[in-house]
Amino acid sequence: MNMHGIEVRQKALALLREGVTNAEVARQLNVPSGTLGYWRHMDRASRGECPGPRGARCPRCDGRPLDHAAYAYLLGLYLGDGHISQYSTHRSPSLMITLDDSWPGIQDEAEAAMRAVFPDNATCRVRRTGCHNIKVYSKHLACLFPQHGPGKKHARRIVLEPWQQHVVDEHPWAFVRGLVHSDGCRNMNWTTRVVRGERKRYEYPRYWFTNVSDDIRQLYTGTLDRLGVEWKHCTRHGRPYNISVAKRASVAAMDAHIGPKY
Repeated sequence: MNMHGIEVRQKALALLREGVTNAEVARQLNVPSGTLGYWRHMDRASRGECPGPRGARCPRCDGRPLDHAAYAYLLGLYLGDGHISQYSTHRSPSLMITLDDSWPGIQDEAEAAMRAVFPDNATCRVRRTGCHNIKVYSKHLACLFPQHGPGKKHARRIVLEPWQQHVVDEHPWAFVRGLVHSDGCRNMNWTTRVVRGERKRYEYPRYWFTNVSDDIRQLYTGTLDRLGVEWKHCTRHGRPYNISVAKRASVAAMDAHIGPKY
């Protein structure tokens, strides 16, 4: 039962909001300090002023600013080697990008992109044999990665939403960089030619991208087209999952923005 009238409570809150101490309000109104503390807490909670951690804001739900360059890179990583999952013992789902330990620089870059896209959420690394899982937990992962769904990515449609396509159009190289860092590489290819009756071996650099999803490969090649990078399909053992960039000018453009894994 409430032993104090509404007028007393309102007067107490007015004094507390003005900065009067709990002890002084308790003396003036003859209200226990514990009751005043409860009233003050409930009043601050109703105005969203409670101390302590608050729910992380979302660019899609709350209009929080989004680092577009970092997001374009992280989107490329997600479409390649990332997935979203939630365990029954966890309150929030996690985004996990699996990256080989041969490329520690890419692991650092991926974690930095996660921090930029999710500034209110902690990231972590989980060691696995030969690789690390770079992870972030957030209740808003599906807002930022609507391509998430049941099953493997290559078994469902992968289409960017208009706002995602706008981000990729703003930062196409960051998006391509993320895709190559996840499912691609820069390597040396070779061929032979007959020159003046003598067969000679020639080596040349190229960028190689492999993904089973037709949709993801089309996102990659469509972005390359907009950047003016020449590419071609390379079928190996009857599997048309490979995209090659080998023209000298196109490789030079890729080198300027991506380069070898590190």
